[in-house]
Amino acid sequence: LLKVLSRIDSILRSPRAPPLIFRPSKGPVQNYMKENGQGCGFEHLPLTIEMWADQLMALKNLYRSLRKLSLELLPWNTADPQDKRESIRVEDLQLIVDAILEELENKEKNSQTLSLSTLSAMVSHFQKLFDVNSLNGVYPRMNEVYIKLGEMTNAMRNLHELLELDSSAPPTVVVDTVGKLCDIINKNMTEQVQQLLGTQDIHSIINKLEEHECFFPPFQALIQDLLCLLEISNVDDILPAVQNLK
Repeated sequence: LLKVLSRIDSILRSPRAPPLIFRPSKGPVQNYMKENGQGCGFEHLPLTIEMWADQLMALKNLYRSLRKLSLELLPWNTADPQDKRESIRVEDLQLIVDAILEELENKEKNSQTLSLSTLSAMVSHFQKLFDVNSLNGVYPRMNEVYIKLGEMTNAMRNLHELLELDSSAPPTVVVDTVGKLCDIINKNMTEQVQQLLGTQDIHSIINKLEEHECFFPPFQALIQDLLCLLEISNVDDILPAVQNLK
């Protein structure tokens, strides 16, 4: 038994021993026990072995967590590196971690490199959306779309400022606001026409417009004849010219 304990103690003190295992203390209690002949120098072994047991149990828990993560990321990889062994080795954990890292690196490379079929599908979709018949027309149409988009963005920004709308207001709000302004302008225009013609009855307005249509063409022809006969170009000069004829 003493040889076994000595062997275990030598393993614990070797350079290969993990740094987190229990080391025998050099405090006053340990020195007192040695001076009085108490203990055999292996008092630290139970604590160290107990720590090892805890670490092995934690290793099993870590293995289960890594296996769960591996099945989430690599569902096709159902092979168990442990091979139904009761003990868990660090190599088993390393295999799982390496497989996960390799899959993540492959996904990153694939996301950065688009396949030829994907690029072709994107170009075809653009041609369909913007009525481009040939590949040579793709770049000109892209430039045209970019210019039109810039013009539309500037127009919407100006409308937001003119209408005193928030910059985050959607186009539907802008359209509704412009529609309300048009309604107000049309209403004001109708009121001005009614005031000008001296009536609010729609039938009276129609009659006055018809009278104007009957009267104005002959009157305009008369004015044009007078301008030609009097050899003048301004309507305001007709009356002075007629008075001079007297």
